[in-house]
Amino acid sequence: MTFLRDQRCSSFFRTPGSFLACFFLWLVLVPSVQAGPRYGGEMVLSTTSDPKSFNPVLAKETSTTAITGVLFEGLTTSDPFTLEPRPNLAERWEMSPDGLVWTFYLREGLFWSDGEPLTADDVVFTFQDLIFNPDIPNSSRDIFTLDGRPILVERAGPLAVRFTLPVRFAPFLRSLGQEILPRHVLEPFVRAGTFNTAWGIDADVRTVVGSGPFMPERYVPGQKVVLVRNPRYWKKDPQGGALPYLDRLTFLIVPSLDVEMLKFLEGTIDVYSLRGMDYPLLKPQEASRGFTVFDLGPDLGSSFVVFNQNPGHDPRTGVPFVEPHKLGWFRDVRFRRAVAHTIDKDRLIDVVKNGLGYPQHSPESPGVGFFYCPDVRKYPYDLKKARALLFEMGFEDRDSDGILEDPQGHRLEFTLSTNADNTERLDIAGILRHDLEAVGIKVNLKALEFNTLVAKLTSTFEWEAVVLGLTGSSDPHFGQNVWASRGQLHMWHPRQEKPQTEWERKVDGIFAAGVQEMDENRRKALYDDFQRIIAEELPMIYTVLGARLTAVRNRFGNLNPAPMGGVLHNLEEIYVEALDAGR
Repeated sequence: MTFLRDQRCSSFFRTPGSFLACFFLWLVLVPSVQAGPRYGGEMVLSTTSDPKSFNPVLAKETSTTAITGVLFEGLTTSDPFTLEPRPNLAERWEMSPDGLVWTFYLREGLFWSDGEPLTADDVVFTFQDLIFNPDIPNSSRDIFTLDGRPILVERAGPLAVRFTLPVRFAPFLRSLGQEILPRHVLEPFVRAGTFNTAWGIDADVRTVVGSGPFMPERYVPGQKVVLVRNPRYWKKDPQGGALPYLDRLTFLIVPSLDVEMLKFLEGTIDVYSLRGMDYPLLKPQEASRGFTVFDLGPDLGSSFVVFNQNPGHDPRTGVPFVEPHKLGWFRDVRFRRAVAHTIDKDRLIDVVKNGLGYPQHSPESPGVGFFYCPDVRKYPYDLKKARALLFEMGFEDRDSDGILEDPQGHRLEFTLSTNADNTERLDIAGILRHDLEAVGIKVNLKALEFNTLVAKLTSTFEWEAVVLGLTGSSDPHFGQNVWASRGQLHMWHPRQEKPQTEWERKVDGIFAAGVQEMDENRRKALYDDFQRIIAEELPMIYTVLGARLTAVRNRFGNLNPAPMGGVLHNLEEIYVEALDAGR
């Protein structure tokens, strides 16, 4: 599924599920005389936000999934080069001739990190008791609800699980990267009605039980999250040795991307996802400082401006989420198109991305390959056209102060928010403000802590406009939590009981048809239409994508960068080559 991301998402880490999360890493070296892959050592991962919880079912943002992505695994995974589904917790599966009944067989000898067996009961619990529980808000339910109906998940034996689909589900195997959670730990929370607070940031992280290569040891708010090797992890190396090789991962929490870069240069962090502006500084220092910069092409996610079109009211106060006159502006496609014409993408690429960027025109990145559609409506930088659209709506500068007013005399003014720790988004917002004010729109910039911004977008709905980004995925269906009108991350007007516009009804229909269409070329035609609709209606106004540039210190062995999987997709196989060399 798709997640709100707090920083550049360079896809350098393999994580369960369909999303691609963003991390930064370091290591501390310990003595060893072993040849080849070595056990021991530490990677310290960095992030600019604290996690909101340690519960992957509730996660909507990468500040959480960055951590949970290495704690839990799914029944399947995707090949990082071909995206073909591969066995993971499930070693094999069978499908009925009509494609509606699937039986998955778990590997023997799987254990949770606390030593309890991982069985079919955990899989059934994850789906039936968590994902499809109406009292538990989660984006996974959007993915696994087909034609308005949930999948039926049943125990078919101690290590066998049967999935009965209401309709055919084309990306079903890929979707089963969904994390499986432990029934024996979490069922009491479900029965007590407290699951939505389970494994919160105030919990003892040692109570978090997973199946991934690492498990939590300590969380110091505002400083770090420490993970240690899971001794019961199921994967083995070619010689039959237990994985992972590393002993420890520490997520270092830093205040900004600038601080991250400085810590990389000083040697504290060993993997860094470059901004375009960083490239001319870091690239010449590869040899002298002992790291390599990998370029994996366009970012797989998205970057955009979005306006709040939610017509609802705060249930506590009765106050509208958006002032009615502003809501009228934001819901008029002419306004959104006018804003689109004020975005100088060439300038953003040159100034913000240092020339290492790509213009984005629709939800799918050119980096995703097959499902990308270049044939969509585009909005070239044209302030004259932007003014014409605003004048068509009745805006005029009635008092000659340089700011337009609507026919009722309201100043054309709104607040544009973004997350304070992301310097690139702050730069983009500043350039947008300059060009919007050139056509008579007053913009007030507001920088917020990332998790605060996420809460406004997904819970309180107290916002007007936002510069933000989403993670990408290998299949458009995994963005259904954003694009379905009922979706949890349909952020401009979420959780609609029925589509509020004709174009949203069409998009719902495309996703309903696309998920059942088994012919890939016909699926592509459907999702091409989806991208064209979004480019016409502009619920999100796209800006620019960066290149996926990742610098990794040369002390790491077994690196095998992949176009879709990123630089560290095989984290459990990566080791420190010189444990006795010091930092």
